Amino acid sequence: MRSSFRETFLLFAFFVMMAGFAFGQKKLGNETIEQKTKRMEWWTDARFGMFIHWGLYALPARHEWIKMREKQTNEQYQKYFDLFNPDQFDPKLWAKEAKAAGMKYAILTTKHHEGFCLFDSKYTDYKSTNTQAKRDLVKEFVDAFRAEGIKIGFYYSLLDWHHPDFTIDRIHPQRLNNITDTAAAYKDANKNRDMAVYRKYLYNQVTELLTGYGKIDLLWLDYSYATKGNLLGKGKDDWGSVALLKQVRKLQPNIIVNNRLDLTEYEDGADFETPEQVKPEELAKFKGKTFETCQTFSGSWGYYRDENTWKSQRQLLDLLISSVSNGGNLILNVGPTARGEFDYRAKNALDSLADWMHANSKSIYKCTYAPDEYKVPEGSKLTYNADIKRLYVHLYNYPSDAKLLLPGYKSKLKYAQFLFDNSELKFEVQGDDVVIKLPAKKPLYEIPVIELVLN
Repeated sequence: MRSSFRETFLLFAFFVMMAGFAFGQKKLGNETIEQKTKRMEWWTDARFGMFIHWGLYALPARHEWIKMREKQTNEQYQKYFDLFNPDQFDPKLWAKEAKAAGMKYAILTTKHHEGFCLFDSKYTDYKSTNTQAKRDLVKEFVDAFRAEGIKIGFYYSLLDWHHPDFTIDRIHPQRLNNITDTAAAYKDANKNRDMAVYRKYLYNQVTELLTGYGKIDLLWLDYSYATKGNLLGKGKDDWGSVALLKQVRKLQPNIIVNNRLDLTEYEDGADFETPEQVKPEELAKFKGKTFETCQTFSGSWGYYRDENTWKSQRQLLDLLISSVSNGGNLILNVGPTARGEFDYRAKNALDSLADWMHANSKSIYKCTYAPDEYKVPEGSKLTYNADIKRLYVHLYNYPSDAKLLLPGYKSKLKYAQFLFDNSELKFEVQGDDVVIKLPAKKPLYEIPVIELVLN
């Protein structure tokens, strides 16, 4: 049977629509690729930021998920609220330390999963202004970091283990004991909870944050976890993610938003991916994507007094260099103490980064992965600044014979120098390769950087 023109057209339109879905072409807005690139420019230039996880969990000092891990009730957790008194809190010091370490933006946990707010929200009494602190800690953070020229970001947890209408699920402190408990059992446990009420609370608080503190550069929403069989979770419908993101864009049109709202079917449902706590070598799979890897100095996000797996300077530098060499950002986390300070281990880590970044930050800012034509020399990693046509060789393994082979670099290289002091490095052409002559003694940097001026 021959189809009518109308039937043929409708069939064609259907396939076009389905193809669009398949290739992620659904959109919430009408921003062009060029407009997004411009909006994201400061972030892709910055490459390096500071995360700050701070809340009531700094008092028990044994992981930011303590309430869930130990299945504490609101009543049991209340003592931390009653005792919260960060008498050494001085965000101006935080901002100076972040700036010295070379961090260009900072993100503070305005509310973590525990539900405690560091800002003066009119929608809850569970906030810093009602503690002994008697201060809007978010406002002081914003003012201090903005004064240092650091871009401002807010983290806001989609979860809330304190709110009476946030429904109990598999990672709630009051989760059911048996992992095989049915949806019916959870329904009974949640009979006095209304997720719609919490969803409005979430929407209102995000609106507060984006209207009460001036221009906010970045919003980090955390996180979605799908239901798996009887293991109840939450996703975009629970959060009202579509309406929430539209509100965010309306209030702060230039803001950058991460990818944890569970809006993967929308092309513009997120601005960047967030590989968390991955090893440097795993970042290669994100090359060519827009990403920010979030990492801790140790094994915890919140202050953890007795946790001792702190990363060395070399490990931290490897994360930073590996992020940029794959075209992404690194955000490193500090968990301040309950008194409001960065502890000595965090300060030592930041100081070690400050020394290296003072000498070598040109190999990080405005850089990305090197074009394929530039092969990676053995024992090194490359970053590239297309604007000034400079290639940066990060020497992970200093050559024992003080010679660095650049394979296939004949006719590519104009000049070579150490980045830390702009001291010349002589080189010679050998066939298709270039050999750079290095000093016998390695410079006093964990990972020295060579700047190559290209033809």
